[in-house]
Amino acid sequence: MIRFSTIGGLLVAASILGPATTLLAQTKVGIVNIQRAVVETAEIKKAQGQMEAKYQPRQQQMEKLQGEIRQIQQQLQSMAGKLTPSAEQDLNIQAQRKQKELQRLGEDLQSDVDRERNEVLGKTSQRMQEILKKLAEEKGLDVVVDVNSTIYFKAALEITTDAIAAYDRAYPAK
Repeated sequence: MIRFSTIGGLLVAASILGPATTLLAQTKVGIVNIQRAVVETAEIKKAQGQMEAKYQPRQQQMEKLQGEIRQIQQQLQSMAGKLTPSAEQDLNIQAQRKQKELQRLGEDLQSDVDRERNEVLGKTSQRMQEILKKLAEEKGLDVVVDVNSTIYFKAALEITTDAIAAYDRAYPAK
């Protein structure tokens, strides 16, 4: 009697799980490296070049300050013992002021670059998600998974290059 109820239970479980297993077997999956897909778009590459050009003068200003600080330090070293205490103190104060100015410039530059980069990446990431949805529909995919959360996949499942090309067609760098 126990045997029949166990077999009956297995048959019921198999009839319930059978369709679910069939559905899983038919699921089409696409893999994307979302980070690469965003960073390699023509729009991001163009924005990177524009940002480098935009912030280059400030970077050069910082490099100039670094050079001035080095000169003061070299002057202090080469003139050690030859400077009056007042002249040595003046040079130290100059170096400290330039160091503070350099630090402020660096912090301001980093803040501006981070803000602008985050704006561009946010906009591009949002657009890339829209592109990936359309691409998944065109390819008949049921799910798209980021490569960073995937342990193993066949290379044929990756759609990153397709996503970059589709993005560049939809949002050409102007």
